[in-house]
Amino acid sequence: MSATRHRLPDGRWHFQHGPMDIVIGADPLGPDGEAAVALAHEQAWTRFEPLLAELMAEWPVLRLPVKAGAPCPLQGGVARRMWQACAPWVDQTYITPMAAVAGSVAQELLACYDRAGVARAWVNNGGDIALHLAPGQSVRVGLYADLARLQVHELMQGLNLDGAFEVTQPMPVRGVATSGWRGRSFSLGIADSVTVLAATAAQADAAASIIANAVNVAHPGIVRQPANSLRDMTDLGDLEVTVDVPSLPVECIQQALEAGWQRARECQSQGLIAAAALVCQGQTRLLPLIAATEPLSFEENPLALA
Repeated sequence: MSATRHRLPDGRWHFQHGPMDIVIGADPLGPDGEAAVALAHEQAWTRFEPLLAELMAEWPVLRLPVKAGAPCPLQGGVARRMWQACAPWVDQTYITPMAAVAGSVAQELLACYDRAGVARAWVNNGGDIALHLAPGQSVRVGLYADLARLQVHELMQGLNLDGAFEVTQPMPVRGVATSGWRGRSFSLGIADSVTVLAATAAQADAAASIIANAVNVAHPGIVRQPANSLRDMTDLGDLEVTVDVPSLPVECIQQALEAGWQRARECQSQGLIAAAALVCQGQTRLLPLIAATEPLSFEENPLALA
C-alpha cells in the first residue's frame, strides 16, 4: 500500500501510510506566505512518502531496548531521533526507540515549515503534535482525556475536547504528546491519558510513555497481559501491559496519579519536559511550567482536579 494524501475542507492536509495518520495545518505570513505554505506542504509530502519504508528497514533494531552508554546503532535521521529521545531514561526503565516514533515522524515533517512566510504550523500524528511558531504567534492545543474515544476522523473534523491550553512563541514548548492505556500503543500504567509538553515532539512522545507507565497502583481488578500475547510485532516482548482497568477507589486513583506526578516532576527537574497533565478516571494532576515568559494556563474543563 502506498502513501496517500488529500486536502481537507478547511485547507489542512491528511497524509496516511500504514499506521501513520497525520493531519497538517499551516498559516501564511506576509505577502509571500501563501506560496511559502504551499511549498512547505509539497516538501512535507515528498518527505512523508518514503518514511514508513525507511523505518521498516531498521525495524529489527528499533524494537530493541536502548542501552546505557552504547552509541546509537541506527542510520536514518528519524530513527536516530527516536533513539536519542529515549536515551535519557535507559538507567531508569526498559525503553525502545519506538516510544518516540509518532513524535519523531511529526517533528521530521514539521521541519519543512520552519521557513519565512509560515506564521505557524502543526503536524498532528495521531495526537502527538509538533509545532512551529514564528515570533508573536501562538496556538491553542486541546486536552483529550480519554484516548479510547479518539478516532482518526475526529482529527480531521474536530475533537470533543476536555480542555485546552495555549502555547505561545516564547514558551519552551514545540512538542505535545499523549499516552495512556486506552491509546494506540501499549502502556504499563493505568492513566487514561498523560499529556506532555516538551521542547520537541520526539521528547514529548518518549516522556509521555514513561510518565503514563508510572501512573500505576496495585489492585486485583486491573488486568494485565504479556505484550507479545496481544501483538506479534511488539517491541515490549513479554512485559505485562494493561488491558483493562475497573472503576477504582478514589484513594487508588490518587495514589497512581501521585506516582505519575512524581515521575513527571523528576523529568521536569532534569529538563526533559516543560509541563504535563495526568488524567485517571476523571481525576487530574497538573504539572505547570516552572519558568517561562508567559505562564501556561489550562482552560476550565469538566475534569475534577485531584
